[in-house]
Amino acid sequence: MKLLCRNLWKIAASFSLALCCYGQTEASRAARSWREKHEPAILAEFSKLLEIPNIARDLPNIERNAELIKSMLERRGVATQLLRIPNAPPVVYGEINTPGATQTFVFYAHYDGQPVDAKQWVSPPFQPAIRENRIWARSSSDDKAAIMSQIVALDALKNEKIALKSNYKFFYEGEEEAGSTHVAEILRKYKNLLGADLWLFCDGPVHQNRQQQIVFGARGSMGINLTVYGPKRELHSGHYGNWAPNPAWTLTHLLASMKDIEGKVLIQDFYKNVESYGPLEKKAIAEFPNLEQALKDELWLNSTEGGSRLEERIGLPALNLRGLESASVGTESRNVIPVTATASLDIRLVKGMDTKVTTARVLAHIRGQGFFVAENREPTEEERKTHSRVVKFALSDGYNAARIAMDHPMALKVVSAIEASRGKVLRLPMSGGSVPMSVFEQELATPLIIVPIANHDNNQHGHNENIRLQNLWDGIETMAALLTM
Repeated sequence: MKLLCRNLWKIAASFSLALCCYGQTEASRAARSWREKHEPAILAEFSKLLEIPNIARDLPNIERNAELIKSMLERRGVATQLLRIPNAPPVVYGEINTPGATQTFVFYAHYDGQPVDAKQWVSPPFQPAIRENRIWARSSSDDKAAIMSQIVALDALKNEKIALKSNYKFFYEGEEEAGSTHVAEILRKYKNLLGADLWLFCDGPVHQNRQQQIVFGARGSMGINLTVYGPKRELHSGHYGNWAPNPAWTLTHLLASMKDIEGKVLIQDFYKNVESYGPLEKKAIAEFPNLEQALKDELWLNSTEGGSRLEERIGLPALNLRGLESASVGTESRNVIPVTATASLDIRLVKGMDTKVTTARVLAHIRGQGFFVAENREPTEEERKTHSRVVKFALSDGYNAARIAMDHPMALKVVSAIEASRGKVLRLPMSGGSVPMSVFEQELATPLIIVPIANHDNNQHGHNENIRLQNLWDGIETMAALLTM
């Protein structure tokens, strides 16, 4: 068993050794040399950025983040401005115009982060701590590391007087973790600034063996909250048990009707119109190292949903139960029938699916289970008295999946640039996580590709989020390679 547990790290170590022996480009050598001489200063600047809380709804602190990033870019000679629309986090926009350049690349990252429960963190989430060769803080990996790596890469290239070949733009969003609700409006308002040959989305993790991967698409995302209702007030479970319906039980039956124990979604037509992978995508997946057993051992899993490999499973749509709430548990539990029970769901969509169509299918399924649905509102007293099963259906904004052809000329250009610097890369057809690529694709009609730098075990979206120092250092070299395409 211990041997299995070590497998993943042996593979990572062997890859790192091979990478050290691989020939580097002038840009990556410059990035490494600069980083090695300035590590304390890099970490100090990064820590200042991580110290600012960055939940999208916290607009005062979001503004502080945006202003700091703007000043960081300006100190590197990047022409910078904040792209604004009312009541939305600003986008930090920067550009470098290179005389004679014929191509333009845009770097995308986001500076907002997921909400935190500080009680679950070993160290405070907005007080960066370095231990175990990692930086522990909210957004240390998702996604401020990408911003920091690009900025440091600019320092290195300037110091070594390495000429840029193309025009470069930077688009740092402030509400990606809140669903990118306003990004389409921002793209439309500032469309004249955002023309490019390629967008580079710098978000997500590298492969589990620490090998650099290029990702050619991302699943879409949508969120749903379901609230089921019981009695008007909490009731004693002895006096009213077996008589008053318990909304928590009602909700669990509804949830169980949506997905079976093997992970298959049971909502009618949920998988209809899904675009399957072609020969190139299937070939790329077959070339991935098989880490299934090592990952299961690392995560204490005996089995996985569907019985197929992770790289295959993330190419399918998914329905996830991300949270449940009803009454109390643990030391605060009470013998009551609760008033309500709420489930928070997220759906990951793949190419061929549409958020509106998927929403309609979910609603049809719920109604088919005998529920009266109050959409995006509280049910009335009369509705609760009239119907035996009542649910509030609250939909959060979402977006569709996007995917570029793996043999697209721009995709091949990125692969070539990174392989010259970082060694052979893995090519993942679709990211399991979501970024709003489809919104950019729809509004700008520009190809997009994902170049991640974070470690796979970064606790992304969870407590104790972290970035391995080596991933940050590697990321600087990766961004230097992209900044000299």
